Amino acid sequence: MIRTTALLTVAACAAAVAGCGGGGSSSSSGTAAAPTPAATSAAAPATSSGGAVQITMKNIQFAPSKATVKVGQTVKWTNDDSVVHDVSATSGAKFKSDLFAKGKTYEFKATKPGTIKYVCTIHPGMDGTLTVVK
Repeated sequence: MIRTTALLTVAACAAAVAGCGGGGSSSSSGTAAAPTPAATSAAAPATSSGGAVQITMKNIQFAPSKATVKVGQTVKWTNDDSVVHDVSATSGAKFKSDLFAKGKTYEFKATKPGTIKYVCTIHPGMDGTLTVVK
């Protein structure tokens, strides 16, 4: 009887654990949410028809690394890394943030169509592209 009870307890715990995780993404509210552009794969370009386009800085990379925005739209970079970053345009626009730590953000408003390339100047290979459309 003790063995059967122990097996049932183990099975119940395993079922509870399996139901708790799995998605690979987390939400601070504790509820599952649809992925935002910042939560999509770095290989898939983000697009947005309104509001700010969110780009996350995590694991020494921009996610997504490619995004499409409309003229007049704001791009918001959020540092989710444990190290400081900056955002600096290398072509197509002129902007350069100060260094900012985890939890801090930097915003840029797109003003004309074109391609904007940008980098984190302190982490080689950390770069991204914005495609600005009308």
